[in-house]
Amino acid sequence: MNLHELSPAAGSNTKAYRKGRGHGSGNGKTAGRGHKGQWARSGGGVRVGFEGGQMPLVRRLPKRGFNNIFAKRLEIVNLDALNKFEDGEVIDAQALLAKGILSKCVYGVKVLGNGQLTKKVTVRASAFSASAKEKIEAAGGKVEVV
Repeated sequence: MNLHELSPAAGSNTKAYRKGRGHGSGNGKTAGRGHKGQWARSGGGVRVGFEGGQMPLVRRLPKRGFNNIFAKRLEIVNLDALNKFEDGEVIDAQALLAKGILSKCVYGVKVLGNGQLTKKVTVRASAFSASAKEKIEAAGGKVEVV
């Protein structure tokens, strides 16, 4: 096989569909928009969420609780994830990102106490749950709030 002999799979490349180019094209005159009406007009249609005058779903559903728009959401890491590190290692946000435990860290990390820690490590994070702090220190590690 040579480079000039390559071709796309049959049916994968179709010609561009040109609307409004005469009756012979099969899509002339109204160009698939039908006759008159809101959708036939240029710029016609309704805004997102509009339900024809019926009370929209977003307004029918009740609002619950309080959503703080200024909150800085911390990423959560459980203790059992920290077993990927070696004894004596310092664990911080950069180390967690490098190991692939976190995919992003915008505001900081909170360590939760789910699971068991078997390594003696120093953990630097924005916050710790009481049980996480207890388990890290019980394993011989250190806790540092950054």
